[in-house]
Amino acid sequence: QAQLAESGGGLVQAGGSLRLSCAASGITFSLYGMGWFRQAPGKEREFVAAVSRSGGSTYVTDSVKGRFTVSVDSARNTVHLQMNALKPEDTAVYYCAATLSMGVRTSSAAYVYWGQGTQVTVSS
Repeated sequence: QAQLAESGGGLVQAGGSLRLSCAASGITFSLYGMGWFRQAPGKEREFVAAVSRSGGSTYVTDSVKGRFTVSVDSARNTVHLQMNALKPEDTAVYYCAATLSMGVRTSSAAYVYWGQGTQVTVSS
């Protein structure tokens, strides 16, 4: 069955960096676009970044533009989220997700498989 496993979260000081990874198994990775979402305590889940099938197109939300980069390692069925210049407001559980839809998708409704999430905490 499909599994998405996130890793790379942790505690970091403001201004620091983290690299999240999401390893996919049980799916034909090349058929799926991948996305990253996050959910802070007391808030709704929000879109962060997405990459289309085979990494042809990427998109990040405005609040992380210039700081976060999404990329795909097709050989390892893995998607990465490089997070630089982290801020305390980036603190959240980060989830990766997979969609069969074409292009980059920002709506969580488009995604059919989800990981368990990884905690990112940014201290001030």
